[in-house]
Amino acid sequence: MSKTLHPVDEVVDELLTRARATQQIMTVSLGDALGKYIAQDIRSPVFVPPATNSAMDGYAVLLDSISVGETYEISDRIPAGSVGKTLAPGTVARIFTGAPMPEGADSVVIQEDTSLDGDKVRFNELPVLGENVRPKGQDISKDDIVLEAGHRLRSQDLGLIASVGISEVQVFKPLTISIMSTGDELVEPPGELRPGQIYNSNRYALAGLVRGLGMEVLDLGLVADTPEATRDALKRGALESDCILSTGGISVGEEDYVREAVESLGSLDIWRLAIKPGKPLAFGNVDGTPLFGLPGNPVSTFVTFVVIASPYLVAAQGGSMPRPRVHHGIADFEFKAGGRREYLRVRVAASETGEMRLTMFENQGSGIMSSVSWADALAEAEIGQQITPGDKIKYYLI
Repeated sequence: MSKTLHPVDEVVDELLTRARATQQIMTVSLGDALGKYIAQDIRSPVFVPPATNSAMDGYAVLLDSISVGETYEISDRIPAGSVGKTLAPGTVARIFTGAPMPEGADSVVIQEDTSLDGDKVRFNELPVLGENVRPKGQDISKDDIVLEAGHRLRSQDLGLIASVGISEVQVFKPLTISIMSTGDELVEPPGELRPGQIYNSNRYALAGLVRGLGMEVLDLGLVADTPEATRDALKRGALESDCILSTGGISVGEEDYVREAVESLGSLDIWRLAIKPGKPLAFGNVDGTPLFGLPGNPVSTFVTFVVIASPYLVAAQGGSMPRPRVHHGIADFEFKAGGRREYLRVRVAASETGEMRLTMFENQGSGIMSSVSWADALAEAEIGQQITPGDKIKYYLI
């Protein structure tokens, strides 16, 4: 293993060049599409709105034919979902929000600018031409691309798709990611801990992170520290999943059999990253199935997954935006970074002026999992960067 510390961005770039987007596509109903990644552009088969309609409750008029202070006959009443008659000369039509504009009308006088005079209506103020009218296709035109391939579907996207009359979409089949836990020091909760043992927290954190990306989990369980058990688990992961995640000890240790097993079944590269928490990262394959060997400390596992492994997995899932979205906020703390890029556990809150202010968890140790649970973001401190209160810095929501 080289002693060179590899820059985080270079490693992410390298991994993205190795990612191969899945070609497995399936058709799902909108009700089952949340969180999945679109496999092809979605085009609208209709105009939205489908017809020119009223944006307000009021009266549909031909603007050139009416005047302030005059009264006019109400020749029609058009609720939403109905189609009115052609506007008779010298008359107006009562109209409601969303109702199609009648032929012969070009504007809407809102009801707040009118008063009734018997069975007629008087206009106290007039709109400008076309005011309070939504033209056909104002939102979406027929054949417009409403969502592009690779986009991950959110609740609002499902509403958009439904608004153009589509009930099913083609999506990439969710990847299956296997999670392998190794180490005799690990115990599954709520088992009793013997001296030197700890609970296996990474298993549950990683499973949640994977599912949060819209992927499925194959839990390989807690694998015994033997060459046979390790090889069997790796071969199962390679056969039944699209990527394997292993935590802890893959780079060093006489009692670690993962590295030897991976190298016998495929290949393995180990990089020392200029990242804190975290540093050693293994990437390779088992019988052609990609494998990540993440650090064992809980916070290091979490951070390296979010920063390094997640972009690769999203790209492999067919996602068009694999990198985490960058935000900027104002630091409310002081911090001096060392010789590696550091990812600080912080909380984000809006100030009275609307600025996003970042508060740092006091203990930033790689074994302090409570810092991750407390935080809602990771703030980025570049190598050697001095952060002082009031500085504008990058952060990523978690």
